[in-house]
Amino acid sequence: MKTDTIAAIATGLTDSGIGIIRISGSQAFSIIDKIFRNKSGSSINLKKSHTIQYGFIFNEDEKMDEVLVSIMKEPHSYTAEDTVEINCHGGILMMRRILETVIKAGARIADPGEFTKRAFLNGRIDLSQAEAVIDVINSKSDLALKSSVSQLGGSISRKIKKLREEILYETAYIESALDDPEHISLDGYGDKLAVKITDMIDQLESMIDSADTGKIISEGIRTVIVGKPNAGKSSLMNVLLGEERSIVTEIAGTTRDTLEEQIRLGDISLLITDTAGIRNTNDIVEQIGVSRAKGAAEGADLVIYVIDSSLPLDENDSEIMNMIQNKKTIILLNKSDLDTVVDGDEITKITGKKVISVSAKEETGLEELKSEIKAMFYGGNIDFNDQVMITNMRHKEALEESLESLKLVMNSIEQRLPEDFYSIDLINAYAALGTIIGESVEDDVINEIFSRFCTGK
Repeated sequence: MKTDTIAAIATGLTDSGIGIIRISGSQAFSIIDKIFRNKSGSSINLKKSHTIQYGFIFNEDEKMDEVLVSIMKEPHSYTAEDTVEINCHGGILMMRRILETVIKAGARIADPGEFTKRAFLNGRIDLSQAEAVIDVINSKSDLALKSSVSQLGGSISRKIKKLREEILYETAYIESALDDPEHISLDGYGDKLAVKITDMIDQLESMIDSADTGKIISEGIRTVIVGKPNAGKSSLMNVLLGEERSIVTEIAGTTRDTLEEQIRLGDISLLITDTAGIRNTNDIVEQIGVSRAKGAAEGADLVIYVIDSSLPLDENDSEIMNMIQNKKTIILLNKSDLDTVVDGDEITKITGKKVISVSAKEETGLEELKSEIKAMFYGGNIDFNDQVMITNMRHKEALEESLESLKLVMNSIEQRLPEDFYSIDLINAYAALGTIIGESVEDDVINEIFSRFCTGK
């Protein structure tokens, strides 16, 4: 691990009221002493931890900016190292000039995610908590944010550590009994172990099962809007976005290609795609758009089928209804502000799907749509204080690996194999779970994880 002192701009590179330059490492205090002057002229190192000092940043004799300097002495800081944060005026030029002065005084530019990486390597957080940091930053919905904050607080860590403690206890018991059979008996042990392993398997399966919902929470629901031309798909997209993103005209077939946007509806997030109207056409370009629309619907988590309720259904609607038969779908009867000729109850009978009357023009029915999406994918309230939700696919793979090892233990018990067979697979299960919290993880995996962070975090 590098032990030199690092620095970076910790706030966004945009003009703002306040900007923060973070410095961390063994020379943090001596570096700030070279460039910061307060009224008393005393050294930062003599000040109490977790205090703020008022003064000015100097580049040699040039007064650069009026600042507040936060002092955090190791190990009670984000990185568990001596840390200084310079709170300056938030102009991009000013922040860059102060950072250059800090580098000139002896620090180096931090690598992406290096502050959090040091927090992990110094034992202040484990790897799952470190990954939660970037998830908090990248959260696109309230649910994603709640999940990430829960993981940052150690919800997954506690669960994994408890399972590992149980596995380690059983492994140690077996090894002790094999080493000292005169004093530690393994008679009937397999049956007792089977009960414990069954409970562990149930816990792992529950966490693995949560991964599909967790992926949707963290990445958003992949949603595709389909329908015939001029049904109001693009108008609906614009209403959901709150801006004129899709082109809307009276001419059928205006949308020729897919258009993707991230949309936040309250505490849920949709990765939503507007598609070309689905109909039989001789226009080659439009045919390509229709083909892409069908492909997008096939790979979606949710299909929103928009029907112009002011016009009768035709063979194109029949094709779409057949296409969505095995997909999670919500059907919207659009243009409910006009005289309608489509019977929603009849469509429900034909498709078995939820039907909602909406008007993209009048922006009605959208709250019911939002409630239906939440019920369809989340099935009620999610309490991240008590519930462990797997949102990271690396974690899911490790859980699956551990699960397979525990199933091998159960197989050995059922076949009445010698106890040393149990311990081999128990150790493998223990190691697989350890990769989630950062034990026995290859350096390239760690480097890849932290490379996804911004430079100042």
